[in-house]
Amino acid sequence: MTPQRVSLITLGVEDLARSRAFYEALGWQAADQAPGVVFFRLHGMALGLFGKDDLAKDQGRPGAPLGIGAVTLAQNFQDRDGVDAAYQAAIDAGATELKRPEEVFWGGYSGYYSDPDGHVWELAYNPFWTVNDDGTLTIPDPQRE
Repeated sequence: MTPQRVSLITLGVEDLARSRAFYEALGWQAADQAPGVVFFRLHGMALGLFGKDDLAKDQGRPGAPLGIGAVTLAQNFQDRDGVDAAYQAAIDAGATELKRPEEVFWGGYSGYYSDPDGHVWELAYNPFWTVNDDGTLTIPDPQRE
């Protein structure tokens, strides 16, 4: 087993149809669905959208108030133009602007938006990491340099 991995990220949503429409407006295509949940195939993993009440019940915590905003999902890009284009596409799809892309203290360029349920996404260009043509991320390994 590979211990450092994530196979599926599931977001609790208030209105599954609205959330699905938002991600589809970004150009994402649903890959699978079941009653109350829809999955989007990502490169080597998946993103699920699951009604909040049903998700809490599935977790064994029926009625639990599921929060938002304490986790940031991120997409990295090969350059600043990619960040700007993706940010505008999200805003056009109905995202809420949190912070327009700008140069940041760690030497990169990033911005934040939230989806219709308040889930926060960062779009970033990091000059110290490599974003491959297929969208996968390579973080340099100082042990191999």
